Amino acid sequence: MAETAFCVKCKAKREMKDVEKVTMKNGRPALKGKCVVCGTGMYKILPSK
Repeated sequence: MAETAFCVKCKAKREMKDVEKVTMKNGRPALKGKCVVCGTGMYKILPSK
């Protein structure tokens, strides 16, 4: 399943490619990827467990 996130450059929800799970500085999990349309970096913050 492709993950979707909001692309700031396209101003729309888009699918992400090259998705990797990362941990931000504050300890929250997030998904980091690139927009399939314009290639801009995208983040999707996940719920902490």
